[in-house]
Order: sequence, then C-alpha cells, then structure tokens
Amino acid sequence: MSEYDVFLADCPARTTLSLVADTWSVVVVFGLRGGPQRYSDLLDRIGGISKKMLTQTLRKLERNDLVERRALATAPPGVEYRLTALGQSLLGPVSALARWAEEHAEDLARDDHP
Repeated sequence: MSEYDVFLADCPARTTLSLVADTWSVVVVFGLRGGPQRYSDLLDRIGGISKKMLTQTLRKLERNDLVERRALATAPPGVEYRLTALGQSLLGPVSALARWAEEHAEDLARDDHP
C-alpha cells in the first residue's frame, strides 16, 4: 500500500496527477511515444494546440523530467523532444487512457447526459 493518499489536500501524488492528467500533457506524451520529435512536427501532429500551449506544456514536462529537449546542429537551428525514462514509464497509463477515450468518445458526446 502506498504511503500517499490522493484524498488529502497536501498529498504529493495529487500534484503529480495535476501535472500529467491535463489534456495537453497526455496528448504530448502520447505524441512522443514513437521517439524524438521536432517542435514543428509536434505542432503539426497535435490538432488544436497553439504554439504557446505546446511550448508551455513541453516546458512543464521538461521541468518535471518527463521530457528531454535537445538542440539540433541544423541550419536553421532546431530542437527535438523525447521522453525520458520517467516519461516512458508514463506511456502505459497514458496509452490506456487514450484508448479508453477513443472507445467511449461517442458515448460521452451524447447530449442526453445530465
């Protein structure tokens, strides 16, 4: 049994959940599952995300050691992002959540929910 209790307001696990459970974090982690990606490729791949939101999300994931940023020696200069070992460990839960969302999107989109 874990020493943490997400029902407590000051539980560190709750902070972790807020970090990884927002939509863009899940989508970015899922988008990096196949290996390193350039910023522009991620921006093209992830529909509906603004440059500002992608930058903020990548920085947040990088600060928390889930994503690694690497400068590329290209002209013009570029960067790519990859999951760290910790980020890789998040792929199982994120993949399961993404599959569940895809399988139940129609059920949850119905207008007859209270």
